[in-house]
Amino acid sequence: MRPHAHHATWLAGYIPDLPTPFDENDRIDLAAFAKLCERQIEAGVPAIVVCETAGEASTLTPAEQETIICAAVQAARGRTRVIAGAGSNSTSQAIALTRRAEAAGADAVLSVVPYYNKPMQIGIQAHFRTIADSTALPIILHDIPSRTIRELSDETLVLLSQSRQFIGLRDGTGDVLRPMRLRSRLPSSFRLLSGDDATALAFVANGGDGCISTLSNVAPELCQAIFSNCRQGRLQSARYLQNRLAPLNAALSRESPAALKYALSMLGFIRPSTRLPIVGLAEPAKAEVARAIAEIGDEDLACPGKSGHRPRLRKDSANS
Repeated sequence: MRPHAHHATWLAGYIPDLPTPFDENDRIDLAAFAKLCERQIEAGVPAIVVCETAGEASTLTPAEQETIICAAVQAARGRTRVIAGAGSNSTSQAIALTRRAEAAGADAVLSVVPYYNKPMQIGIQAHFRTIADSTALPIILHDIPSRTIRELSDETLVLLSQSRQFIGLRDGTGDVLRPMRLRSRLPSSFRLLSGDDATALAFVANGGDGCISTLSNVAPELCQAIFSNCRQGRLQSARYLQNRLAPLNAALSRESPAALKYALSMLGFIRPSTRLPIVGLAEPAKAEVARAIAEIGDEDLACPGKSGHRPRLRKDSANS
């Protein structure tokens, strides 16, 4: 393996996993996508994630993924980092996606544990090391056994972290004790990020570095405030904000990313369109999302900045 030296001090806080907007003809809506990027940048996020879970990556062609990464890089203009999803259950396909992400200007890639194949831990390790040998980009590992069946074991993570090219973990296990268990075994520069909004506060309080978040798409400033309060020891304030967002998180997590897209459509950012096999929300689920957003209120969902765009709840969506 070639020597690498990546420093990931920027990899902390709440980082949104952006959805991919589609227009009425099922094409990528680049104008809407640019608005999503700008809103998050104005909220001060350290990075944005594209072409991953919320981005319906499995339904995107490689060319579409490259288009989205290029659009994110253009929107960011160096003001924040762009993390590109580049995972696959085929090592060769993961390498191809990683190389496309690198060519498109991504700052890092997010690479998931191979799904469906059920590889042994030694196979998972070989998969990620082979990807690392194919690129100069830093790699964030993604452990989400509810989707992949196989977990990324603590031992495998410790072994991979010995290479400075692996800069962090998106932990979708919901194990809030993992940072406490692993911190002393990992390099000090290695970042541990929750991938589960419901348990992210506890994960950070136990030594985690942040969260790659679905909620941040809807309420970026509130999510940044949760992290800031937690890091400054104001846990009561952080818990209060977390509890305010709990109904919305519950509504989004049941049918993601369809619920996320519906929420953002209510705020006027994108159409709620998804790609098969994901379909739109049923009416009861729409009503749940609408109630959760209404409880938070317009002011706490706004991200004032250069664009001057302040989202407002669409009454027609709320009543649907």
